[in-house]
Amino acid sequence: MEIEVLKSKIHRAVITEANLNYVGSLTLDENLMVAANLIEYEKVQIVNVNNGTRIETYLIKGKKGSGVCCLNGPAARQGAVGDIVIIISYATLDFEKAKTFTPWVVFPKDNNKL
Repeated sequence: MEIEVLKSKIHRAVITEANLNYVGSLTLDENLMVAANLIEYEKVQIVNVNNGTRIETYLIKGKKGSGVCCLNGPAARQGAVGDIVIIISYATLDFEKAKTFTPWVVFPKDNNKL
């Protein structure tokens, strides 16, 4: 049996930009992606702490050290600059392996820095 478990979480990042006219996705500082073991184009869930919305999209690598957390395309309607978000990725694991799996969890500091 396989189950879906938390793989990666960036807890309480801050939206720095919202670009409605972009094709779609979330642009995220590469340093945050590496720390959370996330890769470009990986599917993520974004939970907006300020307004309660939950959306799914994919990641685009942002400039290292920039602190960027930009909602792109239609996702830009789900948050505003300054909103706090939780970025989550899941993995499907064998049930027994899932019991011992440890997810990557990152707590960004001011300006989405590590």
